Formats: sequence, C-alpha cells, structure tokens
Amino acid sequence: MSATDDSFELFDLRVEAVVPKGKPIYCGAKEGDYFELKGEMLSMPDGQGFSIYSISAVLPLLAAKQRPTDKNDWMTSDAEIACPDPNCASRLKIVRLGKRRFSHGETTAVPLPNRNEDQ
Repeated sequence: MSATDDSFELFDLRVEAVVPKGKPIYCGAKEGDYFELKGEMLSMPDGQGFSIYSISAVLPLLAAKQRPTDKNDWMTSDAEIACPDPNCASRLKIVRLGKRRFSHGETTAVPLPNRNEDQ
C-alpha cells in the first residue's frame, strides 16, 4: 500500500432468514427472506420486511462480520443468530459475499493520523 492509499476493504453481507419447517415462527420471517449490507447501506427486496427485533439481534455483529477476521476467530465461523423471541425457532444467517473497496477520505471527515506518529 502506498503512503497516499487510504483504501480499505469490507465484505458485502447478506442476512438470510433460516426458518425450520414445522417449528413455531412468531417474528414473521419466511424462508428466503433476506437483506443485504453493502458498506453502510442496508437494503431489502421490495415487498419484503423484517421484524425490528430480529434486526436488532443481528445488527451489533454486522460491522464485525464486514471486516476480514483471522481464520481461528469465532467471528469467521459463527454465522447464525437466534431470533430474540425465545419461543421462535427462526434464525438469521450472515453470509459474506464479495469484498468492496472504500476510501477513508470518502467515508469520514476525520483525517488519517500521520503514519510516522504511529511508530
């Protein structure tokens, strides 16, 4: 990386509903439902929705799942999050898609520290 390169990579993510057949579902999840996170932008297909409670269960993990992790880190291997309703059998599965490159200067007004100061 050059001294002027301020780029970094994040994974695009897809969060998919996992709905076990024959189990009680109370959050409104349907098999095949999903939303995607690209950078900081969350999107879902038209006509599809997610419970805010289900999203709140997975939201704190998304920023960590976007970043490259060590192969031995649990964040690399663990991908399914239980519905926050203890009576609901659905889960949300976080799937890493391709990486996307971002520029520090285009994502924040805070400048990078002087690299010589870090040493």
